[in-house]
Amino acid sequence: MAQHRKPPSKVNCFACQHRIESDWSVLTDDEVSLLDRSKTCRKYLPGEYIFHEGDPCRGIYCVASGLVGIRKTDADGNSVLLPRLASAGDTLGYRPFLAGECHRGSSEIMEPSVICFIRGSAVKELLGHNPILGLQFLARAAKDLGQAEEHYFQSVTFSVRARLAHLLLVLKDRYGEVADDGTLSIELPLSRKDVAALIGARPESTSRAIRQLKEDGVAYFSGQTVHISAVENLVGELGADDHI
Repeated sequence: MAQHRKPPSKVNCFACQHRIESDWSVLTDDEVSLLDRSKTCRKYLPGEYIFHEGDPCRGIYCVASGLVGIRKTDADGNSVLLPRLASAGDTLGYRPFLAGECHRGSSEIMEPSVICFIRGSAVKELLGHNPILGLQFLARAAKDLGQAEEHYFQSVTFSVRARLAHLLLVLKDRYGEVADDGTLSIELPLSRKDVAALIGARPESTSRAIRQLKEDGVAYFSGQTVHISAVENLVGELGADDHI
């Protein structure tokens, strides 16, 4: 079962700036009102879980703020972070809910987050009122599948070094900060083990790629902070013939 949750944090669906960019943007005002009445919101801290692999899926979750990772556990009990992080505006649990299945992974909080839970009966009512919402979920599933295919393509065609560079480029917009001298610093919300899992590499291979990037002056890792002197050098990693 999920760990103890923090006291509720009020989130108004009408005022939520992320809703208009999410799957829920197609709802009418009356439907948004139903959504608002049917949700409960909680604050979570890093390391806590929203749901666990195998738990019954009784509704859908929306990320109001923060960052959530999905983990799966193998037969030996090893936990692996899947290559998809959910941030503000993202929806969790819609696939097992629509399929009538249990959760296929565990959702771990990666940074302080506010998560809204929408009970299943309300989701079904909204789908009945507004079929376009169902099409939104279908489009989301198709997009997720496309991203999974792209991740697989990268795993078999890109070197570990190139995959690591690609991940840093993805994370820089959200977690990067540019200093006066133009140097970019990225505060990673992930452990190195999780970074390895996200790029589909062994931890030792990832450590070797980190050393190579440092030796070549592309990026320097200090704890969970990455210092990059020139972003164009990082971009160049994706097209380097000897890295693919």
